[in-house]
Amino acid sequence: MSVLKSKRSESKAEFVNTANEIYTRTIAFLTRLSARYSRLLASDVARLASEVVDNAEKANSIYPSNDERRRLRETHLLEARASLMALDVHLAHCYSIMALNPGGCFETSSGKPVKSGDAVKRLDNLSQTLGDLIDKENALLTGLLKSDKKKG
Repeated sequence: MSVLKSKRSESKAEFVNTANEIYTRTIAFLTRLSARYSRLLASDVARLASEVVDNAEKANSIYPSNDERRRLRETHLLEARASLMALDVHLAHCYSIMALNPGGCFETSSGKPVKSGDAVKRLDNLSQTLGDLIDKENALLTGLLKSDKKKG
């Protein structure tokens, strides 16, 4: 039986779930770049999102049972956080570029460009969602680092 959403507590591995959501939403966001900008930016930004996921998964797989494991886990948590912060900056650059021509980022189901006002709203919503996820992940990673320090 499922637990009501209002009664759920945060999973200890929520940082992994959030990292995965950041990755999938980043890829979806990057698909909105025009082809000329995508060639220049998309692979680097996607790599950073992938690094967040990879390091979160690695940290999660290490139980901090001794000093060496604690250090290794901390290293992966710090790497995940560093990649997350770099990702945030790169996504801001992508947003700035997309904001120059928001209508070119979205199409209707018939393939026509979306009106500029609607496109700006969509772009802002995508950016806000990603920004909120990045803030959440940063808080989760920071909390884990503090929690692991107390245990050590």
